[in-house]
Amino acid sequence: MPWIRRDRLLILLLLGALLSADLYFHLWPEVRRQLAGAEPGCPCRGAPRPQPPRGPEESLLSRQEAVRYYRRKMVRWNRRHKLYREELNLTSPDSLLQLGREASWLQFHLGISRYGLYPRSSPAINKLLHAMQDFNTVSADYSQDEKALLGACDCTQIVKPSGVHLKLVLRFQDFGKAMFKPMRQEREEETPEDCFYFVDFQRHNAEIAAFHLDRILDFRRVPPTIGRLINVTKDILEVTKNEILQSVFFVSPASNVCFFAKCPYMCKTEYAVCGNPHLLEGSLSAFLPSLNLAPRLSIPNPWIRSYSFAGKEEWEVNPLYCNTVREIYPYNSGNRLLNIIDMAIFDFLIGNMDRHHYEMFTKFGDEGFLIHLDNARGFGRHSHDETSILAPLSQCCIIKRTTLLHLQLLALPEYRLSDVMRESLLLDHLAPVLTEPHLLALDRRLWLILKTVGKCIDAHGEDKVVANDTKQVEGRAPGSQQVNFNC
Repeated sequence: MPWIRRDRLLILLLLGALLSADLYFHLWPEVRRQLAGAEPGCPCRGAPRPQPPRGPEESLLSRQEAVRYYRRKMVRWNRRHKLYREELNLTSPDSLLQLGREASWLQFHLGISRYGLYPRSSPAINKLLHAMQDFNTVSADYSQDEKALLGACDCTQIVKPSGVHLKLVLRFQDFGKAMFKPMRQEREEETPEDCFYFVDFQRHNAEIAAFHLDRILDFRRVPPTIGRLINVTKDILEVTKNEILQSVFFVSPASNVCFFAKCPYMCKTEYAVCGNPHLLEGSLSAFLPSLNLAPRLSIPNPWIRSYSFAGKEEWEVNPLYCNTVREIYPYNSGNRLLNIIDMAIFDFLIGNMDRHHYEMFTKFGDEGFLIHLDNARGFGRHSHDETSILAPLSQCCIIKRTTLLHLQLLALPEYRLSDVMRESLLLDHLAPVLTEPHLLALDRRLWLILKTVGKCIDAHGEDKVVANDTKQVEGRAPGSQQVNFNC
């Protein structure tokens, strides 16, 4: 009888342990997710990461300075556009007062800090996306890239004139601005295998998807972007004051209104984009603060590619190239190299080979984050994984712990990256933004990233590969016990 009681006791202890494990690993996380709820516009649930307290030195802009600067710009702009001043009444005292309190684009600018382009739980971002979707345009013009090609601006203000993708700057009735990139390629089309990355078409849906992926990864380094159907006649031709832009509009044989880029590379009607007959899909990316108000540095990517048909850069032929980079300022200290690797991981997931430069706000110095601008050459080939994009990770064998934990979370069946992206992209007005093969490619590429990290750990040990940046985050938020993830 004592042996029977002992067996029963062991069984009871085993059942108790199994029940405790089930409660801890399955039921309790679900209860926490239900209690936490979900943020508006966020497809996944969970407790947010601790938010660092923000002081004046942590924010990019001073509210008073920004409002005063933009009010002056608004008044000057309206003096030059008398046609719209009476119609829109943008310079009335009420409108100027509203600018400081309610303009969603201004709230977006004021929310930029040294930690990202917007806070994790910022209602201003959803408001900004709705404004870019709904507001009327009051002006349209070429971007700085196209103006540089026409000799109309200072080329030092831009990274590299592209000339192969028509993009326009649209201003809305609330004085906000966005970069418009029209649809040049159907979602089902893949970039041909023989096409070089630097002559590839840019894709409007790639810009939209890149913003959603960046937010899911919790980088928050891509400006808010949304899809919209633009009336090319009403929203561009009838509001532009640029005579060159007016001159490139025409009506096609199919009676569709079209326009093309007036530049040395693609200034032909064969490269025009056309409405149907007036409506045209495109992406709208919110403008960052003026360079006069918030200067930025444009810095060459250490892993820049050769922009020629035959040349190769050193990193492409030297597997020990990272040792050279580690000796160069500012990659020899601080978190710049880790941020470069974050950017490489992001670019590998979207398949972007065209990251020749990155930008940073000068106010935050060497420890600021990298802004992930111009992602339109992503999502070109779902059937191919360009592993050379991961060279910074595979050659340097270092990654932030927070980045790795987030990637591991998105590899779990209940948080699968393709599922989270699919749900997030349904919020856009041009859904479906990506085809199913592109979504599934994200899961495959995520596995390749984790496999690369695993090889690095096997070769060098986890202590040398995984950089512990969680203490820095927790140190700025007293009382936090751990880092949790959500969109």
